[in-house]
Amino acid sequence: MIEPIVERRAFLQRSGMGMGALGLAGLLQAETESKRPGIHFPAKAEHVIHIFLNGGMSQVDTFDPKPELTKRGGQMLPFDNLQTERKTGVALPSPFEFAQHGESGIPISDLFPSVAKCADDLAVIRSMHVELPSHEMSLMLMNTGDMRLVRPSVGSWLTWGMGSENQNLPGFVALCPSGLPVGGAGNWRSAFLPGAYQGTHIDTSNSDPSKLIANLKNSRLSTSEQLEQFELLKQLNAKHLESRPGEPAMEARIRSFELAYRMQLEATDAFDTTQEPEHILKLYGEGPQNRQLLMARRLVERGVRFVQTWHGNLQPWDSHSNIKSEHRKVANECDQGIGALLVDLKQRGLLSKTLVICSGEFGRTPSVELGQNGSGAGQGRDHNHWGFSLWMAGGGIKAGTIYGATDEFGFKAIENPVSAHDLHATILHLMGIDHERFTYRYAGRDFRLTDVFGRVVKEVIA
Repeated sequence: MIEPIVERRAFLQRSGMGMGALGLAGLLQAETESKRPGIHFPAKAEHVIHIFLNGGMSQVDTFDPKPELTKRGGQMLPFDNLQTERKTGVALPSPFEFAQHGESGIPISDLFPSVAKCADDLAVIRSMHVELPSHEMSLMLMNTGDMRLVRPSVGSWLTWGMGSENQNLPGFVALCPSGLPVGGAGNWRSAFLPGAYQGTHIDTSNSDPSKLIANLKNSRLSTSEQLEQFELLKQLNAKHLESRPGEPAMEARIRSFELAYRMQLEATDAFDTTQEPEHILKLYGEGPQNRQLLMARRLVERGVRFVQTWHGNLQPWDSHSNIKSEHRKVANECDQGIGALLVDLKQRGLLSKTLVICSGEFGRTPSVELGQNGSGAGQGRDHNHWGFSLWMAGGGIKAGTIYGATDEFGFKAIENPVSAHDLHATILHLMGIDHERFTYRYAGRDFRLTDVFGRVVKEVIA
């Protein structure tokens, strides 16, 4: 079991909380650790940052160039009944220029010039696929391993299984500016796992750290008055818990009170990017996406286990029309920050123990989207679940690697296909966890993140 960075007794003494709080914390910790499966083998990574470009990043416009698509532009393509959500027409060549980058020669389009400078740190998987071209279902599948039922998210599984290195911050944080993605909090739910492992959502649209987390500071009570109130509450909670052991809802509620109190010491500091030196702020750039990527580095630096950064409200990468301008706009909002994150993690010695993943929930069609009546092509692409790309870096990944392939047009994964379950199995493996042994007993059966599927993609592991 990975031990917390902040020793519990020292923290309680520093914060003014007495031995009663230590007893309550001990009860909760013992209860939790008794249920954790532990780490199965030495981990290559200790933290995860998942950059989620919600809406569906186009593979043929970013990391999977298709010369044949350019040659066949304006022609109907020979697809064998590969249905998408909407009607599509002729081949739509990519409006972006590709070039090979780094010693590895990984092709990356001009949408991501900053990411391209880090090409030799990437492992690009070109053969991802999911089951349906639906945002809601594909988001749930990519985040929880199931596209229909209430299941715990990847971050919840990891924080339950591994614990947190910092007891003053949530172990799982979801950063999303200006609203929620499709599916909302369902993307970071804990479901049947204890509620303490649900992701904590932070709206990063506000640059003022004191306003990022609502009600973090008590405006009515002084520090001493709040401490007295908390001391009474913890004594009552400890007594209540002792007489009712094994109540997950109660445990989660008590943990939330304790965490809220402890976060007053450290949360504002963790999210305050203005503390960074000027050269780091310039490295990441301006805007909420770039700022939250800097926050992600600050969080893993402080021991947060799983950080997910979302591009924004609903599905910003859902370019159904004019993909040239729409994809350019959203890429410009995050490319500098993503490249800066990789550089910054590396220069601090954090990349080797931090797994960075960049993905959407599916890809986009190589053919142009049509109106529902078969007319009105708007130079955009429909949802495509048959084949798409993502990349991983750091945390035990074999850098400078391309794995898998789609067909000559970039529609369907045909070589070494990788499912969402395979991705999850690989993430767990890098964190030192055997996905087949990583189970939680609920409703009379053992559940796991990968259900009854999944294989570790060892070809992308160093």
